[in-house]
Amino acid sequence: MDALTPIRVVADHFSIPISTLHYWERRGLLSPHRRSGRRCYDTDQVYRIALIQLWRQTGTMSIDEIADVLSRQSTKDKWRTTVHSRVGAIKAHIAELDTALTYLTHLLACPHGPDLERCPDFRAQTAIP
Repeated sequence: MDALTPIRVVADHFSIPISTLHYWERRGLLSPHRRSGRRCYDTDQVYRIALIQLWRQTGTMSIDEIADVLSRQSTKDKWRTTVHSRVGAIKAHIAELDTALTYLTHLLACPHGPDLERCPDFRAQTAIP
């Protein structure tokens, strides 16, 4: 068996409340071991916590989606569908951010200054009804 890391050490390492780890356990995302009645995590569980935290911090996956992906009972198609859906949503978000970056960068160099809606270049790039 791997070395077990106490819940407090894991929570401190990832800068998350212990209550979050308890919640993830209740949701079936984690399966801690018990040592003297206290929760401890093996190496695989610590890596799982790192994944969950990454997905949550970046806003790329909900708890339900994470459960679909990490569940051993999840069908191959269900977790793949979840991942494909998130990839599509992330690509769309990246496109939106890229557009925002283009407009903001243009604003910094635009001779019209903050009056961007009057800029002919901005108007040419912007579709309106």
